[in-house]
Amino acid sequence: MPTMKKVALAYWGTGRRKEAVARVRLVPGHGRVIVNGRPMEDYFPLAFLQVALRQPLSLTGTEDQYDVYVRVAGGGVSGQAGAVRHGISRALLRTEGEHRAVLKKAGLLTRDPRVKERRKYGLKKARKAPQFSKR
Repeated sequence: MPTMKKVALAYWGTGRRKEAVARVRLVPGHGRVIVNGRPMEDYFPLAFLQVALRQPLSLTGTEDQYDVYVRVAGGGVSGQAGAVRHGISRALLRTEGEHRAVLKKAGLLTRDPRVKERRKYGLKKARKAPQFSKR
């Protein structure tokens, strides 16, 4: 009789914020967070961004149950951190449905839709007009 291999399940979630898109994979593990092949502390050196990343895990009490692997692209540092947080939250929903109430109350399941407004012709920026001259 062939032996059965134990396969680790992976839970996926896609997070977005501003121009950033993060593909998040949760694998049962010990709480490591790897972003674009680097430890989270190297990729996001600012402490408040690291706290924001771990927020969904700490709220659901799953900090040391999953390893988090992230591919993130686009936008700036803050937008990428927000996208990763959104992706982790959505991946946690797939692990257990009971997490939904906690994550929703904290506002982590809502995608932040704010993006930079496009520049209009005749203006210097999206809304800034050139200085008016009467003569």
